[in-house]
Amino acid sequence: MENIIDKIYAQMSSMSTSDQKVGRTILKNPAVVINITISQLAKRANVSDASITRFCRNLSLSGFHELKILLAQCIGQKESESLKKLPKDDMQAALGEIEKNKVGEIHATLSQIPTEKLEKILSIIEASRVIQISAEGDTYPVAADAVYKFNQIGLLSFASGGNVETADAQTMNLGRKDCLIVISNSGESAALLKEIKLAHKNKLKVISITNNPASPIALASDYHLKTGVRQAILQNQYYFSRVAAFTIIEALFLLLIKRNEKRIENIKQHEKIVSSQKI
Repeated sequence: MENIIDKIYAQMSSMSTSDQKVGRTILKNPAVVINITISQLAKRANVSDASITRFCRNLSLSGFHELKILLAQCIGQKESESLKKLPKDDMQAALGEIEKNKVGEIHATLSQIPTEKLEKILSIIEASRVIQISAEGDTYPVAADAVYKFNQIGLLSFASGGNVETADAQTMNLGRKDCLIVISNSGESAALLKEIKLAHKNKLKVISITNNPASPIALASDYHLKTGVRQAILQNQYYFSRVAAFTIIEALFLLLIKRNEKRIENIKQHEKIVSSQKI
């Protein structure tokens, strides 16, 4: 079950400016928020008391009291894995913080996938004549990795190279015997959302991987897998990490092998073919 800290991280990129201020203040030190008043939190976040109430309602909470209870439950289970400012004078300590952060992402990603949904997704992938995998920008390397892995175990897959026009043209040539996997951190890409609509028009099943289950792409998909992302890069409001998305692809890859261990022979054959390229 998703805890409140993971939920705030997941929705941060789509929050209003005011809600982001509140969210960042809470994530900075959740333990402190448990013991302060709504007015004190508003002052720390530089927003009004009403903004705190609105923030809670936007997270589908009854109010500030419920927020404090859920934060207390999270902290009781384990300390937040959020990435702290890395120390400059202690490399090992910095590496330790990075490790802690990435382990947190992986755990948050894999621990919340319902078994029944995962079984259905694996069955769709296995039964597909062709698997199209689409992503753009910083997320595209995850799509490329998925294409390589799935083809290696005998599941015909392709991507567009990150070109959305090519992706649309590819989708136009697919049908009900195929599936589309869309990977988007925010789940708000207009181009990928357009491709999903095209896929549904052609009767493809659509599986999406995003960090926000309430995003347009997640809601438009037949099946959605949520990533747990906890690192802020470049700007406070920009959350991105490929680790969680790569984790889902790796999990699908390994589970597909487990469901049919004959696929290991495909990997061996492929390795034999490419072995001549190695020194």
